[in-house]
Amino acid sequence: MKKATLLTLAIAALAAGCGGSSSDSGKDVVLWHGNADTERTALNAAVAKFNAGKPGFKVDARYAGSSDNALQKVLTAISANNFPDVIYLYGSWAPNIAKSPKLATIDQLAKDPSFDWEDFYPAERKAVTVGGKIVGVPALQDDLALVYNKQLFADAGIPEPTADWTWTDFRNAARQLTDSGAKRYGWAYVADGTEDTVWRFVAQLWQAGGDLLTPDGKHAAFNSEAGVKAGELLHQMAVEDHSVYLDQGDQKYIQLFNSGHIGMMWTGPWDLSLINKDVKYGVQILPADVTHASISGPDMWTVLDRGPNHVKNAFEFLKWFTSPKVHMQYALATGVLPIRQSETKLPEYKQYQKRYPAAQVFVDNLNNVTKSRPPIPEYPEISKAIGQAVQAILLGKQDAKAALDAAAQQADSVLAGG
Repeated sequence: MKKATLLTLAIAALAAGCGGSSSDSGKDVVLWHGNADTERTALNAAVAKFNAGKPGFKVDARYAGSSDNALQKVLTAISANNFPDVIYLYGSWAPNIAKSPKLATIDQLAKDPSFDWEDFYPAERKAVTVGGKIVGVPALQDDLALVYNKQLFADAGIPEPTADWTWTDFRNAARQLTDSGAKRYGWAYVADGTEDTVWRFVAQLWQAGGDLLTPDGKHAAFNSEAGVKAGELLHQMAVEDHSVYLDQGDQKYIQLFNSGHIGMMWTGPWDLSLINKDVKYGVQILPADVTHASISGPDMWTVLDRGPNHVKNAFEFLKWFTSPKVHMQYALATGVLPIRQSETKLPEYKQYQKRYPAAQVFVDNLNNVTKSRPPIPEYPEISKAIGQAVQAILLGKQDAKAALDAAAQQADSVLAGG
């Protein structure tokens, strides 16, 4: 039996265990998420608080595995007619889920004045709108920045990163921080081939002045001179310098950062709450080649239609959970960025800034997010091709040009309807 078939069966089994009957009364709201560690604890606490004040029905938050696989899981679950009411999806998947007949658009909720749709940041509203229809409620706003261990820099006699850092500065620092005897790496990169792998490469692609697709959107452009240059940097650092810890998707990089075995990470605000209190760290914008481009991934809570009562109750929970005060409490617990502009005006925001002083860098860094991944249904397949190419580059299996050219050929086939 092919691996793809096994994966489909496994996802179907998960759907059977995590979904909800489409014929029940609608009192319970089944919510799938991929939160781990602090985020899962905070979400469960918020759900428990909501349920305590809403006798008669409850929200049932269920961990459904990594969010990297959420789209395939939910599409399989929909096919099996055993799907949740709400699922956390990446914003780049909005065009894909928009095609589902089971999607419950958020237009009705957005028209509710008390929901204050315009309060969400513009990039978030744009990410969840497809063909004029709002297909999800903003769940997360983030971007990538450079998080580094201050003590390791001091011990190595290396000046801390600045806003003027170039790729050369970055590579040299990673090389100096690396100590094979001490099992210490200068940098960490998620190398499992998923979107977690891809969006770090996309930031580098944009930093070098490149684009994912041609202006008409009909062909791949990530294998351009800029893309190859970005890929070559990865090859040089991972294969030649051996200065990169390759995380295989098990998120060990944060543990190694805490224990002093990794000097730098390209990560988002979600990891701040996982850094040990005794670790002195700093945050700086990403190093530049042509620009200091970063990447944002506004994600969404998607509501599926298991009946009018289900949709109504799902809307009620999401309206509460994404309200300014409630989300600010979630941000305080996890370190994620505010998703509403009004959150920054709450008294609790000063507490947030005090607890996560580095978070302001991520807020300001949103100014470096000038491009977005293409909002097209074909993007997941394009991402898959890029992820495999980047993985091959990091592992030294292919050089940058060969790997990216092969991925571009796959992407062109997908874009042509192949």
